[in-house]
Amino acid sequence: MESIQLLNTAIIKSKEKKINQSFEERLGQICNSPVIEMLNKSITQFAEAQKISRDQAALQVVEAIRELDSIWSDYVMIEGIDSLKNLLKNNQ
Repeated sequence: MESIQLLNTAIIKSKEKKINQSFEERLGQICNSPVIEMLNKSITQFAEAQKISRDQAALQVVEAIRELDSIWSDYVMIEGIDSLKNLLKNNQ
């Protein structure tokens, strides 16, 4: 559960980042990062443990992270809408 909390926090913090680099530069940086190396190893281990292909394992990892991101995007949006409703209600 601690890992999920760390991932959830990281997803929320990552939404604060400003996009100010070129696509190629950002892609090069992430592809050469230690985190991608770790994910590669994790995907291999996951594929072996689940007896699935590395492609299938990678897809499941990406889908899980996208779902976490989507959940937090929805949550942040709902919180923002609720805050706006309260602000408008208090201004009337």
